[in-house]
Amino acid sequence: MAATQPAAARPVADERVAQTGLLRRLLARPELGAVAGAIGVWLFFALAAGDRGFLSLRGTANYLEVAAQLGILAVAVALLMIGGEFDLSIGSVVGACGIVTALLAVEFGWSLWPALLVSLLVAVGIGVLNGYLVLRTGLPSFIVTLGTLLMVRGVTVGITRQVTGRTVVGGIDDAPAYAGARALFASDLSLAGTGFSVAILWWLGIAALATWLLLRTAFGNWIFGVGGNLQAARNVGVPISRVKVLLFVGTAAAAWLVSAIQILGARSADVVRGVGFEFTAIIAVVIGGTLLTGGYGSAVGAVFGALIYGMVRQGIVFLGVDPGWEDAVLGGMLVVAVLVNRAIRARAMATK
Repeated sequence: MAATQPAAARPVADERVAQTGLLRRLLARPELGAVAGAIGVWLFFALAAGDRGFLSLRGTANYLEVAAQLGILAVAVALLMIGGEFDLSIGSVVGACGIVTALLAVEFGWSLWPALLVSLLVAVGIGVLNGYLVLRTGLPSFIVTLGTLLMVRGVTVGITRQVTGRTVVGGIDDAPAYAGARALFASDLSLAGTGFSVAILWWLGIAALATWLLLRTAFGNWIFGVGGNLQAARNVGVPISRVKVLLFVGTAAAAWLVSAIQILGARSADVVRGVGFEFTAIIAVVIGGTLLTGGYGSAVGAVFGALIYGMVRQGIVFLGVDPGWEDAVLGGMLVVAVLVNRAIRARAMATK
């Protein structure tokens, strides 16, 4: 007969170990601070401006629309920043792609579908150029993309003025295939007539795709690898050049999508549309828990970072506060987010 193990010698599950493991996993999640922040911001505006429209369906649609456009960019920027790079050109790419689409459709009579395709190719070209210059020159992507920001914006302004004599191109709603393009990119979901935009679905769909890419694919592992330890990633055979170029193409493509949403919704394109997006996207990503040094972050965090921005921007309006305070609030949020993320990261390391 086999000897039975004495009761005193049998392994006993220690609840403290299980609790520590759960705590460590929670603290290690990049988006933890952003989730808590989003709940706190919503509660604040619900109490302070709930009776002024913040809690209404229309109010919710307003801040989700703002969050969706920024969030599309923020998710792509989050992937790039996890990979250890920055893209400051996305704001100018938003304006440039919108102008390219509008000029081809309005001034040259193209259908919107091929016009959108050409502007997408322009965006991809800019993304490839950014990635190539960063890899070829060895310069920080911050500097390279700051240069392309200025170049793209300058070329956009110059060509638009040369062709139209102004910097705004209207009449997009008269272009061929406008109805179909608007339905895909800028239609209202018409939930009780409150104006929820299809851009929200684009935002959430892209976030889901990016999360799957990061957590369930080899490419996602490569992104974390090149951002966390470039030399180690090179040693194990990660195709660094391909990863970085594709990440820059991703941010440029996201800028193209936002441009399509904007011009089809507003029925016009403007060379300055998209100005400042490059900085608000980075703010949203940092609030979402992505480290500026690369190798750590999540797409989900970028979603909540964009949501916080949308609620703050529209919440200020509902409170009747001068919009001029918006930048001060965003700056404060950025500083607080960096401090909170550092504290959470340190706590997560301490529990190991």
